[in-house]
Amino acid sequence: MSLAPIVLFVYNRPEHTLKTLEALMQNELAEMSELFIYCDGPKPNTTKADLDKIDAVHTIILKKQWCKKVSIKKAEVNKGLADSIIEGVTEIVNTYGKIIVLEDDIVTTKGFLKYMNDALEVYQSDKKVMHIGSYLPHTNSHKKLPETFLSRFMSCWGWATWKPAWDKTNWDESELYEQIKDPKVRYEFNLEGVLNFHEQLENNINGSINTWAIKWFTSIFLCNGLCLYPSHSLTKNIGFDGTGENCNLLDVKEREGVRDFIKVTKIKIEESSLGKRYLKRYYRYGNDSGFEKRFKQKFLDFRYQLAKTIKSN
Repeated sequence: MSLAPIVLFVYNRPEHTLKTLEALMQNELAEMSELFIYCDGPKPNTTKADLDKIDAVHTIILKKQWCKKVSIKKAEVNKGLADSIIEGVTEIVNTYGKIIVLEDDIVTTKGFLKYMNDALEVYQSDKKVMHIGSYLPHTNSHKKLPETFLSRFMSCWGWATWKPAWDKTNWDESELYEQIKDPKVRYEFNLEGVLNFHEQLENNINGSINTWAIKWFTSIFLCNGLCLYPSHSLTKNIGFDGTGENCNLLDVKEREGVRDFIKVTKIKIEESSLGKRYLKRYYRYGNDSGFEKRFKQKFLDFRYQLAKTIKSN
């Protein structure tokens, strides 16, 4: 099996970048893999503080031999994350036929690369499978899930794909929006009304945001494509913690059911109804502990009212 190239996109977050690279280096297949690091350039009129952060990132990526081979591509000017990812992924996938993608705030477990490469190998001839994901939001009901499952829903916190799938992406947000305007289509697109993904397309159209993932997801959806999910996450997004401090892989395992390794075997090529219910429940209620607390409180309130009624009678 030929290993897929890894692409990492970085900019001006040295602490996050370091944690991402250190975790990647600990992966089982890192010493056999090729890594491409795309560094975005400074924005016009950027401050010295931001320039210092960009320079710090450049210093970090040269600090160690993170994988067997490391190639660095530095942009002279700022492209923005969306254009950087679209251009970088297209360049590498056109050359190698497959790709594993990370951003600078995605910490991986040591089995991430094995899972990704195994999945890319197992499903390479199944054109309906367009995306390999590595992140699954954790709830108490994750034990009911199979080791892996397929969904039309997409997560991009550590992912992989092949050139034939990537080539199907439509980057025109207006055209994509027209195709999900039908209420029935939009209902399915929004995970049966749980989310409002169509608003992301609207915001790309009006220029308030410029993102890539919603266009990739919409393209997968409109192609009736499927995304592979693991029963436990192999990644953690540390980009929501401010500085990136006080976050480590041990915390992730304790709080979110992250696993070091996920076994990939061929499963039936169809959307998992169990996986769909799992995702819907998470995005509707959050984690199960919160849902259970609300249910328990409602039960206690009902029991209290019932006792009062019985006593009054």
